[in-house]
Amino acid sequence: MRWDNLAENDPPRPGAGGAAALFDADAVVTRTFDTPEFRGVTFHEVRARSIVNRVPGVSRMPFEWTVNPYRGCTHACVYCFARKTHSYLDLDTGLGFDSQIVVKVNAPELLRRHLASKRWQGAHIAMGTNVDCYQRAEGRYRLMPGIIEALRDHANPFSILTKGTLILRDLELLQQASEVTQVGISVSVGFVDDALWRTVEPGTPAPERRLDVVRTLTGHGIGCGVLMAPVIPFLGDHPDQLRATVRAIAASGATSVTPLVLHLRPGAREWFMGWLAEHHPHLVRRYERLYAEGAYAPKWYQRRITRQVHDLATEFGIGPAHRGAARRVPRRVEPEPAGPTQLTLL
Repeated sequence: MRWDNLAENDPPRPGAGGAAALFDADAVVTRTFDTPEFRGVTFHEVRARSIVNRVPGVSRMPFEWTVNPYRGCTHACVYCFARKTHSYLDLDTGLGFDSQIVVKVNAPELLRRHLASKRWQGAHIAMGTNVDCYQRAEGRYRLMPGIIEALRDHANPFSILTKGTLILRDLELLQQASEVTQVGISVSVGFVDDALWRTVEPGTPAPERRLDVVRTLTGHGIGCGVLMAPVIPFLGDHPDQLRATVRAIAASGATSVTPLVLHLRPGAREWFMGWLAEHHPHLVRRYERLYAEGAYAPKWYQRRITRQVHDLATEFGIGPAHRGAARRVPRRVEPEPAGPTQLTLL
């Protein structure tokens, strides 16, 4: 297994010495737990060298910085775009991605140190953008409370995207953070079709349970949007399916709904297409044609889905997302007060 000289966002290159290693081989402890929820799962506990990662400039993501306390994900979504990252560790991108979980056990302390640095300007930090930070492993390792506390204490804006109901464990911390900075929460629900959920997202809470998370968060004053992702061509894109999903999202009290069509990057594409050949062989040729140009469905298809979902959102009364308020940094009591600091509004 390759651990040394590994950069966070790029695959390793032989002889490359410019990028600092994430962790050393002697900092890795491998554990297995003989409990029902973790049976068949191996955890690689590492002490990471860094935790705040810059998003590559070529990315389509609308944020620049991320925190990912885990690699690999027991949600086992067959379409997960992050599968390729496991190959950088010489780990399998199929079943290995679902069962070989890298845990950055020192993530909270690393983040607190980073936020305290004079070089850090308080930029927005996104979480749950690679693998889910509220996957089952979080129930054991409890990294997110320390991470949220650090962000709260530094009034640093952040967002979380999750399929996990475990986020409700940290409800009080999220409320505290939202009192001093911008906190954005989104729950991923691409469909409410029970049969589809069981086959493509076997390790996740049911869609209705995720919508219960939305209800609870909004009921406690934390606005929560829904990322309707992925919309899966020919399996979850029928108008009746889209209508049922948007109706359920609206009933949950979501502040917004954002559709995202399935994309199939290298690593995920091979695993998904293998699954498709086994479960829906009649769709293989249609997928090969639809994704012939690369990882993303054609623009005409994406626009069609977006238009349908937006029309349904209007029909069911889901309002647009709103930008948060400015950071509100608590006044610190210093022995020798310095001059006033001008804060930058978000």
